[in-house]
Amino acid sequence: MLLVFTQTIFAQKSAVNEFSSIDKIALQLPDSLTNSTEQIASYIKSNFSTDKDKSRAIFIWVASNIQYDIDNMFALNFYEKKEDKISKPLKTRKGICENYAVLFTDICIKSGLKSYVIEGYTKQNGFTDYIPHAWSAALIDTSWFLFDPTWGSGYVNGGKFYKKINNEYFKVIPASLIKSHIPFDYLWQFLNYPVSNQEFYEGKTQQNKTKTYFSFKDTLQEYEKLSHIEQLNASAYRIEANGVKNSLIFDRLQRIKLVIENDRQTKSVNLYNSAVVDYNEAIRAINEFINYRNVQFNPKKSDPEIQTMLDKPDANLKEAKNKLRQITNTDPTNTKMIEQLATSIDDVSKQLKMQQEWLELYFSKSKSGRKSMFYKVTWFGIPLN
Repeated sequence: MLLVFTQTIFAQKSAVNEFSSIDKIALQLPDSLTNSTEQIASYIKSNFSTDKDKSRAIFIWVASNIQYDIDNMFALNFYEKKEDKISKPLKTRKGICENYAVLFTDICIKSGLKSYVIEGYTKQNGFTDYIPHAWSAALIDTSWFLFDPTWGSGYVNGGKFYKKINNEYFKVIPASLIKSHIPFDYLWQFLNYPVSNQEFYEGKTQQNKTKTYFSFKDTLQEYEKLSHIEQLNASAYRIEANGVKNSLIFDRLQRIKLVIENDRQTKSVNLYNSAVVDYNEAIRAINEFINYRNVQFNPKKSDPEIQTMLDKPDANLKEAKNKLRQITNTDPTNTKMIEQLATSIDDVSKQLKMQQEWLELYFSKSKSGRKSMFYKVTWFGIPLN
């Protein structure tokens, strides 16, 4: 029994000291080189070469040097700029989960590791938390692992934060961390058989292969090709599909939809304003042609140059129409404005067609025949403000 006990002690000691050489070098990083993630990443790259060693060095530095900000533990702000989430913990050496995760991920990326910040919620001792949480994922060689530098830095007890490195939250396999951490978007579970929110509540986090297979690797590759708004649309779909089980999920989903809607409205306004610019430019160009026609095409231009004078407004009007067609789901007031502009574009298009038909006939005539075609025409169109 004594031998077994001794071996157990040695095994535990070995596990505790597994990263001692990496940790020692990482924690020797001078404070003067910690004013930015670029400086920290430069130190990491200079001292470590493998993905695993880099991720360990980054994890231990963040977990050891950032204190959990008890006073602001409920102040998770997903709208805060990434730069601010990074600068705060570097300046104050304090932060909440979002600061830990964003700081870890940014150093990873600048050290040559692919990494993402993950947002979701957690469960401890059978109790599902009522505030959201953030952690990180990093690609180590060819596999995805999860890191929670917040939980890895210590623990809160009695309203106080106690610094104590917990390596259980370093380089965790996805099938293990899902027992306590579930992302809002199941893509970030990195599992082929994602756990639903209901299953997470019930503690049924083991892989259920009777479910439909989900290729998270292929989905992630496609996700990385999407625009930011396309990514949010895809994420919103997955969040809803996994079950809106609590207010945290509902709030996250609503915030995503709000960003999508704001983007749609912004694009609609920009499209409308751009269509107005095209419309005004078409009127200017048509009036320029009419003025040139009224002086009997003097000074002289070649036929192709004259033709271009009408080709440009024609292109402007077509582009304006195309932009209006892209505007969807507007309120009644905006719909009326769009309809009015569309009507104005049609009116100008009719006048442009008359000028184009006249010019086509003009080009078909002889020199003397052309002179007989000139007569005064009035300016057309009033630009929109």
